[in-house]
Amino acid sequence: MKLTLPQALRAGIEAQARTAYPAECCGLIEGALVEGRADGEAMLALALHPARNIAERRDRFEIHPEDHFAALRTARANGHAIIGCYHSHPGGIAQPSPTDRAGAGEENFIWLIAALAKADAPLSLGAFVYSRAGFLPLDLPGPR
Repeated sequence: MKLTLPQALRAGIEAQARTAYPAECCGLIEGALVEGRADGEAMLALALHPARNIAERRDRFEIHPEDHFAALRTARANGHAIIGCYHSHPGGIAQPSPTDRAGAGEENFIWLIAALAKADAPLSLGAFVYSRAGFLPLDLPGPR
C-alpha cells in the first residue's frame, strides 16, 4: 500500500509538530482510494484536520471527540473518508511507540508519525497502516 501526501500537507504536519513541541500534535487525514493502479492499492491524502490533543501527558495524544466528529462530517460532505491520523513524537523517532500499539485498533487505518529529535531538528516522517498483525510500514514517496 502506498500513501501520496502532497507537500502542502507535509508542511502542515511539520508546522503543527513544531508549534506543539515539546507536546504532541495530532489530527486526522481526509483522503480517498486511488482507483485503477497497476502497482497495488494507493491512498491519496487530500486534507488535514488538526485536532486538540486532550491527553493528560505531553508524550501522548488523544484527539478531542468534537474535532473527530467535525472531521468525519467534513470528509463525508466532501465525498471522502477519514483514512488515518497523524501525531508527533517530540524527542522520539518516526516509529509506532508502545503507547501507539496499545491505542490502535481500526483495521487498515493509516498512522503518520512526525518525529522531531529537538525543536529545531529536521522532521522525520514515518507512515504505517494498522492491521491485526500490528503496524506495517507504508510506502510514502517523497514530496511532490
